[in-house]
Amino acid sequence: MYAIVEIAGQQFKVAKDQKVFVNRLATDEGETVEFDNILLVGDGDNITLGAPAIDGALIGAKVLRHLKGDKVIVFKKKRRKGYRKKNGHRQALSEIVIESIATSGAKKKATPAKAKAKPAAKKEEAKKEAPAKAAAPRAEAKKAPAKKAAPKKAKADDLKKIEGVGPKAAEAMVAAGLDTFAKVAKAKPEAIEAILAEASSNLAHLVANTWPEQAKLAADGKWDELKKWQDELDGGRK
Repeated sequence: MYAIVEIAGQQFKVAKDQKVFVNRLATDEGETVEFDNILLVGDGDNITLGAPAIDGALIGAKVLRHLKGDKVIVFKKKRRKGYRKKNGHRQALSEIVIESIATSGAKKKATPAKAKAKPAAKKEEAKKEAPAKAAAPRAEAKKAPAKKAAPKKAKADDLKKIEGVGPKAAEAMVAAGLDTFAKVAKAKPEAIEAILAEASSNLAHLVANTWPEQAKLAADGKWDELKKWQDELDGGRK
């Protein structure tokens, strides 16, 4: 039996006990991980196609180790401008082994973040269903002073100035409450990577080990020092 599954923005053809190198996952080494975006399952002559994914299909895997891929040289040149720039890049990868392939009836385990979100949703429903309190007389309502307009929210910082942060990553961080350099500076890299992985599988490969330090320099206004350090980084990674 084999399956075609999407993992961290890439599609792979996998079978049980097969080892696969995928973009870096926000999961510790030795832990198990599940993938439910399965596009096709083949078992001999029987082939099941999803539309686009197969309902109830689930693949279980174990993270063996985190590593970096081979170095790729990126060379840029502008003719007649005297501009040349040479950079190296090593992709952050995770090695996983496929432990099981379930074709139907499987359910993915809820993440802690989703589990916490359920009580909050129940509270909101309870508030909506609760009977409204008796309204004050219209005369008193007219005499009541007008409420002050709520203060405008402070504009979020441009988090894309942190090397390694793209538009989608910045959007996910702002949605999670990390909308300023100061807040990002106080966050742990593991927490940021968990936010990105929860927002989209396409962001799960990003490594945020220098983002809080970069954000601290930006929050303190040390742009020259930040620019000098970013020239030494590899896509925002040490």
